[in-house]
Amino acid sequence: MALNFNQYATEGNTFLKNYTKEMNLGNDREKGGRILSAILHALRDVIPIEESLQLISQLPMFLKAVYVNGWSIKKEKPKIKHMAQFIDLVKKHDGRSAINDFENNDELAQQYIDTTFILLRKFISLGEMEDIRDGLPKDLKSMVYLNIMF
Repeated sequence: MALNFNQYATEGNTFLKNYTKEMNLGNDREKGGRILSAILHALRDVIPIEESLQLISQLPMFLKAVYVNGWSIKKEKPKIKHMAQFIDLVKKHDGRSAINDFENNDELAQQYIDTTFILLRKFISLGEMEDIRDGLPKDLKSMVYLNIMF
């Protein structure tokens, strides 16, 4: 199998351009990339490893790279049971940029999370989305449930 890194880069840049547009971030692809990465890393932290592996098997190469970047499987999973805790985890993954990226606004963060799941649905099967939802704590299921049919 030949690796076509130029194709991966083109697909990634196209996705990021559309992602930033859907997130109403103008042309700020850096901000869009940070938000996407933070949301994917927070999701990775709360779902079981086996589910993560099934998820990434469906992602295109450019999203696989974002998802696994910095991943430590041996790391203990945080106890996240409520959306507010998940939003805090997303912000933690965004680091010092979180104050600017999320404007200290949990409703905006929730909107970014919802939009991200809608856009990821293009790559992830309905069955996998249901599996992810089923593995989440009760108060987090809505993050996938509301966006599962798109």
